[in-house]
Amino acid sequence: MALSANGNGMDLPKLLLVEDDVSIALLLSSELKRRGLDVVSAKSGAEAVGKLAAEPFDVVATDLRLGDMDGLDVLAAARKSQPEAAGIVITGHGSITNAVSAIKAGAYDYLTKPVEIDELHLVIQKALEHRGLVREVNRLREEVKDKFSFEGIVYTGPALARVLDLVRKVAATEATVLIQGESGTGKELIARAIHEKSPRRAGSFVAINCGALPEGLLESELFGHVRGSFTGAERNKRGLFEEAGGGTLFLDEISETTPALQVKLLRALQEGEIRRVGDNHPIKVSVRIVAATNKDLAKLSREGKFREDLYYRLKVFPVSLPPLRERVDDILPLSEHFLRKAAKKIGRAPLRLSPRAAAALKAYSWPGNVRELEHAMERIMILASGPTIASEDLPPEIQLPPEEEAPAPPQGSTLEELEREHILKVLRDCGNKQADAAKKLGIARNTLWRKLKELGLAPIKKSP
Repeated sequence: MALSANGNGMDLPKLLLVEDDVSIALLLSSELKRRGLDVVSAKSGAEAVGKLAAEPFDVVATDLRLGDMDGLDVLAAARKSQPEAAGIVITGHGSITNAVSAIKAGAYDYLTKPVEIDELHLVIQKALEHRGLVREVNRLREEVKDKFSFEGIVYTGPALARVLDLVRKVAATEATVLIQGESGTGKELIARAIHEKSPRRAGSFVAINCGALPEGLLESELFGHVRGSFTGAERNKRGLFEEAGGGTLFLDEISETTPALQVKLLRALQEGEIRRVGDNHPIKVSVRIVAATNKDLAKLSREGKFREDLYYRLKVFPVSLPPLRERVDDILPLSEHFLRKAAKKIGRAPLRLSPRAAAALKAYSWPGNVRELEHAMERIMILASGPTIASEDLPPEIQLPPEEEAPAPPQGSTLEELEREHILKVLRDCGNKQADAAKKLGIARNTLWRKLKELGLAPIKKSP
C-alpha cells in the first residue's frame, strides 16, 4: 500500500479522473485502482470543480475537451482550491499549442490518446513524487520563515522589543543596515529576519564571515575571479555579490576587512558594480547589504583603522543589539526555548528548571550572550539525569555560591513567582536600595519600579 502524498497516513494516493467518455473512464479507473490508486471519477468539468471543492486530491488527470468546459479550466480551478495537486492533461487533440497551453495552466505533464495505461501510471507516479517535493520545499520555506522571522525571535522584555520595532521598519526598505552587538547576541538571526521581511525575500540570503578568511581568498569569495588570475584559478568563478543578486548579502565581522578590500566594498556599494579578480570589466549587481560587527566602528574610523567613508555608507540604518545581561526578562523564556530545541534534537522529553537553577541563570552575566545560553542548555539537556534541572546541573561558572542561593519556592512555581523571588533576593542583598538593585539586575531603575508594581510586591521606598 502506498503512502498518500496528502498526509493521510497509509491512505492510497488520491486521483481525480475527469473524462466525459464513460467507457474510457471506466477502463482507466479500473486499471489505476488495481495499481494502488484511490480513483474518483467526474464526467464533466462542473462535476470535477464540485469534487475539488469538496475533498483533497493528490493528482488531477483531465481530458482537454469536455462537454461543458475546457480541461484547462478544470486545472485552473484545481490550482486555485488545491495548489499542491499535480495536474495531467489527456487529449485526443495533440499539438504543440495544446501542450504549451497545458503546461502554462499548471499541468505537470501532457499525454495524447490513445493512452497506454503503463505510461499513464508512470506519469502519475512521477507527478506524486513531484508533488511530494513541492510540499517539502514549501514546508522548509515556512520553517525558515518561522525560524528567521521576527515572530520566531524569542523575547518578552522591552530591550529587544524596541530594537525589533526599528528593524521591522527598515526591513521593508532597501536601506543598508549595520548591526552592532557583542558576539553571540544574534546578529545573523536579525539579518536573516530583515531579509525575510524585505522586498528581496524571494532572492537568496548569502552570508560570509569576513574575519574567517585571508584577504586574497576573501576578495575572491566576494567578487569572484576569472580563469588564470592566480595559481589554482582554473575556471571563472562567480562571487557572493553575484550569488546574492536580487537578494541580501550579509557581511559579518566587517571590521576585520583590510583597507584595500574596504575600497572595493565601497565601490560596490556606491556604484552597484564589481570587478572579478583578474578582470577589468565591471559587472552590475543588485544586492542589499547588511553588515555586522562586534567592534566600535566609529572609534575604529576615528583611529584610521577603518575607512570613514565606508563606515558612513554602511551605517545608513544602524541597529544595536543589547547583550543578554541587559535582557534579564528574556533569559528564562530563552532557556526554555533552547531546552525544547535540544530535547527535540536528541529525542528526549524537555526538562524543567528548578527555581534555584532559574535564579542562577538570571543572575549570571552571560559574557557569551545568547549563543552561550543555547550551548549551556544543550549541554545540560544531555547531562542532566532527572526531569528537573537542579542548580548543581548547571556549569560551575553559572552556579550560585551556596551562601547566595535564594530559598527555593515550592515546586510548580510560575515564571512570575520565580521573578518575584529573584527580585526580592537582589533587593535584600542591596539593602533595599533600588538604584543598586536595578544596576545588579541589569535594568533601568524605572523598569524595576514598574516590575515591583506589576508583581504585586509591597511598595518599597525609593532609595535616594
